[in-house]
Amino acid sequence: MAPPAEVTVATVTEQDLEDLVPSMLSYARFYREDPSVDDLEAMARTFLTGGGGTQLIARDAQGHAAGHATVLWSWDTTLGLPLAVMEDLFVHAESRSHGAGRALLEACRGLAADRGCRWLQWQTAPDNARAQRLYDSLGGDRSEWFTYRLPTGVPSA
Repeated sequence: MAPPAEVTVATVTEQDLEDLVPSMLSYARFYREDPSVDDLEAMARTFLTGGGGTQLIARDAQGHAAGHATVLWSWDTTLGLPLAVMEDLFVHAESRSHGAGRALLEACRGLAADRGCRWLQWQTAPDNARAQRLYDSLGGDRSEWFTYRLPTGVPSA
């Protein structure tokens, strides 16, 4: 399904950082985290230089940032194939229900296909029912896997 005409999605460039970094901060705060703006900008700049992923930005008809997505490039050992992992997908509150989330997700799926990935994989919080409705409407399969995090001892910034 093509994204609505009022939403455009493009790969992030240097010129998009001014809109992307605040979007990334809003995403982190949505999940009750508060990283530094400098760290987020450094992350975005890493992706601009081919640092293991791609970032996309969605814009409304007026050119305002509606949201963003980050796709990381990995491998699925169980298949022996490349894997695309959508690390984040975020749509600003005022842009929700206008097609930006769907447009971003479809663009991520297109990037994954272009790189030969059989799957686009992602996670969402168990209580993020709005996002789950979108994912279910696109035919996403819910996994039965659990996610773990193990501290490495490196202190937070």
